[in-house]
Amino acid sequence: MIEIQRILAPTDFSEHSQHALEYACSMAEKFGAELHLLHVLTEIVPAGPDPLLMPVMPPSFYEESEARAKESLGSLLRPEWGKPAAFRAAVSWGSPVESIVEYAAEHEIRLVVIATHGRTGLSHVLLGSVAERIVREAPCPVLTIRDRHKRPGKAGSPAPK
Repeated sequence: MIEIQRILAPTDFSEHSQHALEYACSMAEKFGAELHLLHVLTEIVPAGPDPLLMPVMPPSFYEESEARAKESLGSLLRPEWGKPAAFRAAVSWGSPVESIVEYAAEHEIRLVVIATHGRTGLSHVLLGSVAERIVREAPCPVLTIRDRHKRPGKAGSPAPK
């Protein structure tokens, strides 16, 4: 029998990740699992002609960004999605892929539920896929959730009614 004690649902607060969170919440309730929400903040690298003259963000910027993200994570869950056995919210700084994979390993996550934008063609080549890299690098199974409002094979097309 498969036992899943901890489920990780990374979120970027997009509509896509909200659909994945709904799945993760429901699965956490069914398995009696602890649900972990993770939002990864990326470092802002100011661009300028001279790297030595680039402004440095004040510490308050990082503290406020982290506080806002934690507050948002705390209000994401909806009762109709299901009730996980426990809930944890975390914010980290860094590369989304590396941060998610590292978090999953450190917290002994047994399943990652993540949204995928379903990009194809040139946009996939240029932008890559965070979900795809997590599938390859995560220490546990990964369930990818596509936007249910898109038709398979037609990126950006509305779902049939």
